[in-house]
Amino acid sequence: MVVLMSGRFGQERDSACYKSEAVNASTSIGFIGLGAMGEPMARSLRRAGFPVTATVHRRREPLERLLLDGVAEAANPAQVARSSDVVILCVPDAPQVEEALFGENGAAAGLEAGKVVVDMSTISPIASRAFAERLARQGVDFIDAPVSGGPVRAAEGKLTIMAGAQPEVFARVQPVLEAMGTPHHVGGIGMGETVKLVNQIIISNVMIANVEGLIFAKKAGADLDAVRKVLATATGSNYVLEQWLPKMWLAGTFEGGFAMDLLRKDVAAALDAARSMGHAMPATGLAYQLYTARSAEGDGALDYSAIAKSYERTR
Repeated sequence: MVVLMSGRFGQERDSACYKSEAVNASTSIGFIGLGAMGEPMARSLRRAGFPVTATVHRRREPLERLLLDGVAEAANPAQVARSSDVVILCVPDAPQVEEALFGENGAAAGLEAGKVVVDMSTISPIASRAFAERLARQGVDFIDAPVSGGPVRAAEGKLTIMAGAQPEVFARVQPVLEAMGTPHHVGGIGMGETVKLVNQIIISNVMIANVEGLIFAKKAGADLDAVRKVLATATGSNYVLEQWLPKMWLAGTFEGGFAMDLLRKDVAAALDAARSMGHAMPATGLAYQLYTARSAEGDGALDYSAIAKSYERTR
C-alpha cells in the first residue's frame, strides 16, 4: 500500500500498496539511548534519509559523533518526543525504559495522540505490555521491537528486528524499521520481546554446551579446528560455534562481544516471564547461575563466551 505522508505520520494511507520511500521526507524520528547499539542504529536512520533528533542518555560522546551525521540535539526525552512522529528507545532494561518514558522530562510529557513509541530494548514482555497500556491512555501507539545482531550488524543496518504490535501500527513504522535491518512482525504487543527472549534462552544454553564440549575435546587432546570443521557438517552445528566463538574465545579475546551481564539481564527477564506462566526452565535457570558465578569473578563486562574460564580451570 502506498503511504502518503501529510503532516502527522501516517494520517493518509492507501491500502493498495506500500512504498517505503514515501515516509523519508516527512517522518521525524526521535532516538533515546545512544549506547553500543543505539548509536549505529540512529546513524542508519540518518543514512536512510530520516530526520533524527536525540538527547544525551548516559554519555555525551555518542551524541557528539551523531551531530556530525546531521542528528539534531534535544535537551531531554520530552523535547525529543515533541519534535518527533516516532520515538525509538534503545536502553538496557525496563527501569531505564520507565525513566525515559515517564521520569522527569520523560518522553511521555511530549507525546501527542497519534504518535508511536518503538521500544527496541530487550526487556520483559510483561513490562512492555504495561508500558503500552499507559501510553494508550494518551492515544499513543506502542511497538516492542528488540533486535539481534550486535553492534557490527547495527552499523551495517542489517539487524534482525522482532516486532510486537497491532498490524496497522507495524505497517506504519515498517519503513523506519527497515532502515535498521529486517523487521519481522511476530504478533501483538509483547511478542517481540517474547521472541527475543527465546533467542536469549537458546544462545545462553548453546554457548555453555559449546564451551563444555570443546573443552572436553581439548582436554582429550583433540585439535579444536578439526573438531569445529567436523561439527560444521554434523548435527551439533550451530551459529555460536561457527560464527561467534572463532571471533571471541577461540581467537583469544573476550572483548567487544555481547556483555555477559546483558545476557544475564535478558535471561532473568525470561525466567520472570516463565514464572508468570507457570513454566519451568531448569536448564536456563542453571545457565543463569553459571553466568552469575562468572560475573561475580569480575567478568560481567566481557563477552559471554568468557563462561569458558569457569571450565578451563576445572580439574
